[in-house]
Order: sequence, then C-alpha cells, then structure tokens
Amino acid sequence: MRVHKSRNLSRSRYFGARFHLASLAISLLIASSAFALAESCTTQSALAPAERTALADVARNLATKVQANDAASLKTVAVAELAKDFGALQYLVAVTAPKLAGGVATVEQVYILDATNLKSATDADFFCSLNKTTMETQFVIPALPPGRYAFAMVSIANVPGSAKTAPWRLSFLLRQEPPNQGNWMLAGLYPKALTAAGHDGLWYWTQARQMAKDKQAWNAWLYYQSAQTLLQPADFVMSTHLDKLRTEAAAAAPPALSEGISADAPLVVKGAAGAEYRFTGLALEESQAESSPDIAVHLRVEPSADPAAARTRNADAASALLAAYPELRKPFHGVRVYAEAPGQNPFTTEQPISEIK
Repeated sequence: MRVHKSRNLSRSRYFGARFHLASLAISLLIASSAFALAESCTTQSALAPAERTALADVARNLATKVQANDAASLKTVAVAELAKDFGALQYLVAVTAPKLAGGVATVEQVYILDATNLKSATDADFFCSLNKTTMETQFVIPALPPGRYAFAMVSIANVPGSAKTAPWRLSFLLRQEPPNQGNWMLAGLYPKALTAAGHDGLWYWTQARQMAKDKQAWNAWLYYQSAQTLLQPADFVMSTHLDKLRTEAAAAAPPALSEGISADAPLVVKGAAGAEYRFTGLALEESQAESSPDIAVHLRVEPSADPAAARTRNADAASALLAAYPELRKPFHGVRVYAEAPGQNPFTTEQPISEIK
C-alpha cells in the first residue's frame, strides 16, 4: 500500500473480496509491486472533442461486437499479448453476449491513461480529478507495460417497449498502438451486471446502512459487498464514492470478517456434530427468486467421489453457517455452496433457506 499525503483517496490496490476470475485471465494486469511515477490521467471533459468522439466510437464498436458474440472480430483488434492467448476472452464473450441481447449501447465515460514515460512494465497509478472538484477516480493497474491507454465504460440498456433484461456495463481497457498516433486496440474486457435480484448498487448500499444501524452486521457486510460489486466498473478502479463505501463496510463488518475472508483466512464454523467447515468466500448471487438473492459460499473440502456424501456435506455446511449466524436467515432466498477440492470441479448445491434446518 502506498500513501500520498496530497490525496484523500486510499491507495489500496485490493478493492474487492476477490478478483473476477475471467477478467484476470484475459487482461494484461498481472499482480506485482513497484512504485510508478510516470502516469497521468485525462478525464472525458478535458479531452479534445475529436479524441473524445474517436474513443467513444471505438468503445461503442467493441460493445456491439461483444453483443453479437463476435470474438473473432475482437481478436483482430486486440493487442498482441491478448490475441496470442485469446481463449479466455472468447469464453467470456460467449457467456456475456446472451445477457446483452437487444440492448442499446451508450458510452458513459472515457479516460486517457498516459503511461508512455514508464521505463518498463510496472505498477501504474492514475488519479483523475473530476471537474476540478475533490471527487476523484483512481486506476491502480499492476504490471502495466509502457504506453498510452484509455478506459471506456459502455452501458447496455433495454430498448423502450422491448422484453425486459437486466442492465449491464461493458468496460474496456484500450491501448494506442503506436502511442499518440495509432489505433486504439483492445487490452482488457470487464463485463458487469448493474443489478442483482432487481436492485442496483445504490439500493444495496442504502439497505446495508440500515442493516448496520439495526445491528445486523452479517447482512450489512454482504449487502455492502454486493453494492461494491455492482458499482465498481473493474477491480482496479476506485473512486471517492467507492472509497467511502469501503470505509463504511469495514466499520460495520462483524469481528469474524474484520480481516476479510479468503483461502488464506477462511471463516471456520463448527457444525452440530463437531465437524469444522472452512468457508473461503462469502457473497451474494442471483437466485430463483426475483426479489431476493442467494448467499453464495465457497467451501474448502477434501476430494470425494461420492455425490450423495458430498451433497450431505454441503447441506450440513449450510446448516452450520445459519446456526452460527441466524440473522442470515432473514433477507435471502437460499444458500448456494461451492465445495472446492484440489483437482476436482466444484461440487455445487443450492437450498432454499426455508428448507435448511
């Protein structure tokens, strides 16, 4: 973590409980630590009209290709590092495209991130003051090769009168090749749903605040995490508002989650028969009920070849979690357990909370 005394925004480069796995696989952003000094940011309002229009056109064109599941065309406009290992992006486009069908692409925001003066691939830290105010957006991009980059956000919304689908945002990291005069090439794709269970990030933030006031620390923590997931365009992007959200979430976190939850710091819960369950992830996911999400938990387990025993183990783990923290029974639809053993695909089960004893 780096601290710059003239900035109010936190420098932490870990902005969520965990990175979006597919985005990591396709981006140029490989984690490392170095101190970068050669970065600058230009916001949309400060760009020359011609460059702003050009960037918006590129972003809109890329969004259209994602909607059409046209990974082949995307590969032709990708930077060399991304094009040579394109399988993860191709998969990401394939699973995202159906969720964008029929939507209208609107460019929300574009930034120029200039790292041409970097001497080698290193951590890049961009601070973008918004409209000469104290509000700020921050990009912390690990192991970024020297170059001139842009970040563009494109929302995908419904056509009036069309079948209702959930709104999404496609964010793109672009690199100009060659710098300052070449074409803008795709360097990263970051798709995000803008709602969960019919509600947007601001709604989850508001609910989390009320839960914290009502001393529902576990529910508040989950709702804060969902708010950040929905509001944050990509894992390496922060803003003054998101920093405030993270501060609130940390202050409201129950003691067992004050240091977060991960494979290295699991949440250990004991079951009725004395068995220990090690949870390495805890979040909210869409459920079969449109109005309330599921609790999604990741469980570290030993390999098993017995599906019936694995199903029983998952059910017992969900029961132990709700017994330890009964407030989790109230605002959610069910518990989805991803049991993860070395060398095996996750064994996943879902149970309505009403059926968990």
